[in-house]
Amino acid sequence: MDLQRALNKIYSMHQFDIKLGLERIEKLLELIGNPHHGKKYFHVAGSNGKGSTSSFIASILYEAGFNVGLYTSPHLVRFNERIRINGIEISDEYISEFINSIDHLIDQHKPTFFEITTALAFKYFNDKNPDYIVLETGLGGRLDATNVIIPVASVITSISLEHTNILGSSLGKIAFEKAGIIKNGIPVFTADINPEAADVISKRALELNSPEFRFKDFVITGHDSLQIALQKKLFNLYKTGLHGFHQLSNSALAVKTVSESVGISDSVVVNRGLMNVIKNTGIQGRYEVIQKNPKVIFDAAHNVEGVKAFLKVFEKEYQIYRRRELIFGVMRDKDLSSMLGLLRNYFDTIYAVETGYERSAGISEIIDAGGELGLQLKPLENPSRFIEQFRTDRDNECLVVLGSIYLLGELKSKMS
Repeated sequence: MDLQRALNKIYSMHQFDIKLGLERIEKLLELIGNPHHGKKYFHVAGSNGKGSTSSFIASILYEAGFNVGLYTSPHLVRFNERIRINGIEISDEYISEFINSIDHLIDQHKPTFFEITTALAFKYFNDKNPDYIVLETGLGGRLDATNVIIPVASVITSISLEHTNILGSSLGKIAFEKAGIIKNGIPVFTADINPEAADVISKRALELNSPEFRFKDFVITGHDSLQIALQKKLFNLYKTGLHGFHQLSNSALAVKTVSESVGISDSVVVNRGLMNVIKNTGIQGRYEVIQKNPKVIFDAAHNVEGVKAFLKVFEKEYQIYRRRELIFGVMRDKDLSSMLGLLRNYFDTIYAVETGYERSAGISEIIDAGGELGLQLKPLENPSRFIEQFRTDRDNECLVVLGSIYLLGELKSKMS
């Protein structure tokens, strides 16, 4: 079975059907020898920032001399991006051979796309045996397919209203699902979280006798910097390899996690890990500057909190451009009105697009949401062609592509 046939096989397993629960993944892992056992994991959940935080953790560990596995989702352009060791993607051959080897199990037990991918990651990491593995949850935490391990640390990034039809309609309910990754006696590190959500997580940590390291207890926030209290020193943080003050917060959480869990606190090592995060992990789509003039920015801000984080960076530069245009597309379960309400004053024109995925908000849905705010959004049927033309015939203008990571990946795959 070649790579494309293998991917077609797992894509056919209801890629966007969400079937939470651990029974199928536990059975599949048992049938392939429980490859997830006996490894050292960092387990990361959250609504925003979990991909960045996971990447920062992996990058610091790598700069400290460890071999590091990293499992994230979704991918931007290539499926292989989801599974890496020391920044190097899993090979086409390994994916093909694995899917071929469990083809009969897929037909018999009907695991989901994400469960198959998670089993692939566990098997790959077991075979390659990195020193540490950083696992990002797919959805929620308590019933997520990754939640079959005992980690060296649990990490919970920011929490916001998301997937409310699945995770619950309040921050407290969503926090309960995220807190499901906390394990008995294992330390948990939390971001600067809404009090309602923080109380739920703290209660769960207390029930499980898990030491909790709360952001507000180990970080002092300055005007444009952070100071992190480590075991024996203070670490000043001014800049990372990713744009935005919110990335300082994500990196602070990562620094505290590896310091307490592994004892890494050397300033040179930590700084290298933070600054080299893109090179070391391949992370993309975080205020990613595709071209400087005309300016083209890709950002995977897929919900209200993500848009707010994007704008904190963008507001520092948007006025220098003669004209600003936005290509916007997200999944239909997002708060379209609130996102567009935040974005409206920063762009001269907003184009509505949709991805090729079934959960994508349609162009008309986005335009209608804008209309309720008095905005006249324009439909854009061929955004890749629009981007190509923009990059060649504009000057001192800015184009932002913002929203679902599926949209960013679809467009990046077509760029020359």
